[in-house]
Parts: sequence; structure tokens; C-alpha cells
Amino acid sequence: MSGMIESRISNELTLKRYKKFKKDRVAVFSVWALLFLFFLSFTAEWWASNKPHFMYYQGQFYAPLVKDYHPTLFDRTDIFVMDYRSLQLGDKDWAVWPLVQWDPLETNPNLDSYPAPPTAQNLFGTDDSGRDVLTRLLYGLRYTLAYAIGAWIMTYALGCFIGANMGYWGGKLDLIGMRIVEVIQNTPVLFVTITLISIFAPGLPILILITVAFGWTGISQYMRGQFLQLRNREYVEAARALGASNSRIILKHILPNALTPIVTFAPFTIASNVYYLSIMDYLGLGLRPPTPSWGELMSQAQKYFTTSEWLVWSSLGAVVITLTLLNNIGLAIRDAFDSKIV
Repeated sequence: MSGMIESRISNELTLKRYKKFKKDRVAVFSVWALLFLFFLSFTAEWWASNKPHFMYYQGQFYAPLVKDYHPTLFDRTDIFVMDYRSLQLGDKDWAVWPLVQWDPLETNPNLDSYPAPPTAQNLFGTDDSGRDVLTRLLYGLRYTLAYAIGAWIMTYALGCFIGANMGYWGGKLDLIGMRIVEVIQNTPVLFVTITLISIFAPGLPILILITVAFGWTGISQYMRGQFLQLRNREYVEAARALGASNSRIILKHILPNALTPIVTFAPFTIASNVYYLSIMDYLGLGLRPPTPSWGELMSQAQKYFTTSEWLVWSSLGAVVITLTLLNNIGLAIRDAFDSKIV
């Protein structure tokens, strides 16, 4: 009976928080805008690519975007990778191209110098290697979100696990755990990160692992505090008296009531990860070139600040818009979970 009452109260509280969040139109718009950007980034090949979606050529139907074709099928023996722009389409031939007809690693050979300003071919201009900026922004968003969300999930999973066990069991486990947390928090993370990246080849998995290794301590402290507060509550004692196992008490009774820090801090953590990856790429310590990266474009923007202003507003604009959307969502969630407001 107590479990049913607790579940009903929890559902009613969740509904109130949801309604409070929906009243913030800016936050709702930010959620939809972020989901739209998320969709665009992870389906980037359909919007920006040097391969047509579908093509009808000399009586045959092709789908180059989803299948690779050998150039010999198109009577080309001088190249190893098919250049579909070079095909001369006949009267009955046709091709459906993406909105942006550039690959993120492809150089525009029709330009005299790089970086080149925005044109009809390159709407946001090109970088110092002649690559389309809009395409690299779109593909760079994929890597940015993959890092930000991946690091957030793994960091919170590890931090919640360690913090929950420290708070629930207490004693020596809590004492040793807190000493480890203090040591990691006093470690010069930037210098250690630079050292690790100089040893290992920088890449998305390595950056995520480094972030997780030093980033779990903050959320673990919050979870520890929540479990220390909730482990002696009446419903926990009742569950323990009824013979519930420790794992069931932790997962079923305490954890759902301790999720407030996870939910309220999540958008801000993701935003800080976006900012962190951009800074690391800007310093040349992040993703390895020629991987599309916002930080790399920011570095080029600084290098060509007086002559290539499109690199400035495109790269900084992408970062600012993403951080603004995440912060709007985070502020609305924080207000929704505020007990004084709900």
C-alpha cells in the first residue's frame, strides 16, 4: 500500500513538473530546435554529400548515397572513386542531389584561393583547405553531440553508481571513496589531459574516457548526499522490514527519489561538454584532422580574422546557438524541479 501511495505521489509530482516545463515556451522551442539539429547531424549524408541520393543513368537505376559503385560501371577506368559530378547526363537520365553537394573532406577545385567567401556553390564559404564550411558545421555537430551526450551518460552512470554506494553503505567505503574524490578533484585536469593526449592518439573515444575519468566526482557527491538523506526514510525502513534486498531498495525506492540532481544538471553538463570539445579542438588537442570540428573552424577564424569573417560568425554562431538552446532547457528544468515553485 505504501508503495502504491508513493508511486501515485511521484506520478503527480512528475506531471506538475512537466506542466511547469511546458509553460516555458522558450524552453519548449529549444527542445524542438535541438531535436531538429540532432536529426540533421545524424542524417547529414542526406543533406550534404557529393553523391546523389538516386540516379537514373543509361537505363539503369542507382542509389549512390547508400551503395558504392565502381567507376568502371560508368566507363571510368582512370579513377578509383567515382566522381558523379563528372557524368554527362543524357536527355533521359536524371539525378537527385542533396541540398549541399559537398563532402566534409572535399576541396572545391573551382576556386582560385582559400579560404573563399560565401558563394552560390559554398553558401557559408570555404575553410583554408577549400572545404565547404556549412558541410563541416553540419558534420561537426554530429561529433560534438556524440561527445557531449556520450560523455554525459558515462560520467553520470559512473558517478551515480559510486555516489549511491558511498551514501547507502557509508562506513569505510564512504571514507575511502570521498578521499579518492578529493584527490581527483585536486588534480590539474588540463595538464593531465594534455599529457594523455600526447601519449594516445586523440579521438572521440579517448576524449570521452578522459572526461569520464575526471568528471564523475561532482555528480557522485550529489548522489552520495541524496542517499545519505533518503536511506533512513520511513518508506525505506518499511521496505527493509518487509525483506526487500539492498539492490531493490537502492534501485526501486531510493534512486527514483534521488534523480533530481541528474535531471536538473544534465543540460548544463551537456552544454559544458560542447564547450569543452570546442576548446580542445581549438587548441589542437581534440579530434584529429581532417575530422569536421567546430573548434578547428574557430582556430581558422582566429588565423584569418581580418580577411575571412565568415569563418568567425559561422563557427561561433554554431557554438552560441547550441549552448543557448541547452541553457534554456536547463533553466526551465531547474525551475520545474524547484520545490518552492511546484
